[in-house]
Amino acid sequence: MSRPDPVRFGLVGYGLFGAHHAAAIDAAPSAGLAAIAVKSEASQAAARDAHPGADVCGDYRELLDRDDIDIIDITVPNVLHHEVAAAAIDAGKHVLLEKPMALELAHCDELIARAGEKELLLAVGHELRLSSLWGKARELIDAGVIGRPLHAMVELSRFPYRQGAEGWRWDIDRVGSWILEEPIHFLDLARWYLADNGEPVSVYARGNSRHADQPELRDNFSALVNFPGGAYALVSQTLSAFGHHQTAKIAGEEGTIWAWWSAADARDERSSCGLRYGLGDEVTELELEAPAGELLELHAEVEAVARCVLEGTLPPCTGEDGRWSTLLCLAAQASIDSGAVCDLGEFTAAGTA
Repeated sequence: MSRPDPVRFGLVGYGLFGAHHAAAIDAAPSAGLAAIAVKSEASQAAARDAHPGADVCGDYRELLDRDDIDIIDITVPNVLHHEVAAAAIDAGKHVLLEKPMALELAHCDELIARAGEKELLLAVGHELRLSSLWGKARELIDAGVIGRPLHAMVELSRFPYRQGAEGWRWDIDRVGSWILEEPIHFLDLARWYLADNGEPVSVYARGNSRHADQPELRDNFSALVNFPGGAYALVSQTLSAFGHHQTAKIAGEEGTIWAWWSAADARDERSSCGLRYGLGDEVTELELEAPAGELLELHAEVEAVARCVLEGTLPPCTGEDGRWSTLLCLAAQASIDSGAVCDLGEFTAAGTA
């Protein structure tokens, strides 16, 4: 039986994480990197040097009319996500879109609708779902080792954000908010881990900043996400620390799952991690089937999305999932601004997202 031709990727954006996407596409058995679009001439030169087999251009629209591209992988600043994804879908391309889907919930809805009408795959880059660590925690929940999950705590302590190309990550108009940067991953995990209880119903959040001149960029952030039946999750992050240290604890009717990962940087290969579950004195420690880490998870995500294109199956994180994580971030921001609990039904009905 012959092997299917690789899924041909067009990559839009070649910054720090865009370069990692390009490497992941090159390494994926089911994918091939056909072209890269990036505005900066310096980034174009770097892309040509690292990927001589891919065409490189300055305008992403040049990728959309090409017949040799199946899927557009989008790694541009947040404010451009909706524009580029909508154009790719309109051109008949599948899309892998880095989180957040967009800066407005209406734009998320629009992308989902456009992709659905054209029967195109819309995948969102929540790569932690592909992790041998964070994904294994969900497998343990499915296996029933802790019974029905009632509480989740996902916490991150790390060094400050890098500025990003042209300082976009520190520009509130282009980033949207820092809640839409890293905490969005943990809100996605919290919703995923507690999915047996139904969808979230409300969010209460707090945040503050160590930057007197940019108080809207909140280094410290915490959100309490409520689910039906009394289940709830706590997601918390500080960017005023050092290294990259993440934990997840999911407590159920019959015990708790505890996962942790620690390194100097999210992309550092020299990490330490662990996974255990139990109740009282009965504790089981698991050995991971594969190493864990952001770049390993990105490689797994690219291969999984390519396989979904080939097989016509749903991606690990769908547009609906991406919409939910964006909604939780926007609701958390609204809660911080108002100082009150944000009811998700009222929030979406009011069109304030």
